[in-house]
Amino acid sequence: MTSDPKHTGDLRFSDLNLDKRLLDAITAIGFEYCTPIQAETLPWTLACEDLIGQAQTGTGKTAAFLITAIQSLLETPVPEKDRFASEPRVLALAPTRELAMQIAKDAEQLCKHTGHNVVTVVGGMNYDKQRDQLQNEIVDILVATPGRLIDFLGSQDVFLDQLDILILDEADRMLDMGFIPDVKRIIRKCTPKEERQTLLFSATFNQDVLNLASMWTSNAEFVEIEPEQKTAERVEQTVYLVGEDEKLPVLVNFLKRPEVEKALVFANRRDQCRDLEEDLRNQGVKVALMSGEIAQNKRLKTLDQFKKGSIQVLVATDVAGRGIHVNGVTHVFNYNLPDNAEDYVHRIGRTGRAGKHGVSISFAGEDDSFALPAIETYISQKLKTAVPDESLMAPMENPPITRKRGRRPQGSGGRGQGGRNQRQRRN
Repeated sequence: MTSDPKHTGDLRFSDLNLDKRLLDAITAIGFEYCTPIQAETLPWTLACEDLIGQAQTGTGKTAAFLITAIQSLLETPVPEKDRFASEPRVLALAPTRELAMQIAKDAEQLCKHTGHNVVTVVGGMNYDKQRDQLQNEIVDILVATPGRLIDFLGSQDVFLDQLDILILDEADRMLDMGFIPDVKRIIRKCTPKEERQTLLFSATFNQDVLNLASMWTSNAEFVEIEPEQKTAERVEQTVYLVGEDEKLPVLVNFLKRPEVEKALVFANRRDQCRDLEEDLRNQGVKVALMSGEIAQNKRLKTLDQFKKGSIQVLVATDVAGRGIHVNGVTHVFNYNLPDNAEDYVHRIGRTGRAGKHGVSISFAGEDDSFALPAIETYISQKLKTAVPDESLMAPMENPPITRKRGRRPQGSGGRGQGGRNQRQRRN
């Protein structure tokens, strides 16, 4: 969750007439003042209005929608005898496992004193354990990725017709990842939009996202929080003009500099990330891979090692990178410039967080220099270009790995099959 210690507004959480149990949890986390997205949205959402919010990752939107959901649960309690397994009152849908896990973690912190149960269902993690929770625990808040939730809906392990609040986070990313057909199937199982509150958040709004938002919400308030700058003001950005064969030695030599404590390296494709992780490991770098093909439990372990500093460098795809929220990332490297200018902004936004200075280094070879003008237009500034100095061009300690051809990504396993449970209904 995000809270700027140097607050940007004057609205305190204590001004919002929140339940004391919820306010105590907010205070314990260290929040006092609302971020701009929280100050703009909470007066509407706490009044049970539908909301369409445009805000970047890291603005505090997660806390905004969770505070709304938990306050609603506290204001309209369901008697113990009418609380059943398999019937969540709040559903938060997220496009990636990492984001879903982060939302669930934040929800558990905010529910510390309220007695509400948070259950997470995501792909790549123990299917039977998740099914057992759905069947045997009272589920107040369900956080899910679309594919795994579809599985449990199909096996009748979860029912969404008692839903009070539907939260759709990073709707643009769900669209990009091809999840919208799944999301439509899920929403058809939910309480009708006139009988639920719907909160939809997206970093960007194209016509497709707006069309979906209008279908899924009812008389929604629209709130747009422009980032103070599209790129973090504390991130020093440099583009090195290099040949393709120069990228690896420049990266390896830069990573050896003492100021590079924690670094993220982005490449555009999974196979490039795999090769790059292998190349860096070959040069003695403490490195790990973060991409969709890595098992979720391994990704979480890797992220924990990165936070603790036993891993210095993570090589990531754009989708996996969205789920990396780690303070203390000193450097971001773009091994390839992304095709999409928005992805550039999301990449460099992993550094320069929590008031710290950050550095972004991009490599522009013949193949990706064409992406520079679009990025500069999008961020409204000219990027500093440079040629690497001699120290960065020094030969690497070990010979580079020679590859005759790229390897294919390994196929992912199918989803598990769940059983059926006998449904209990509220009177």
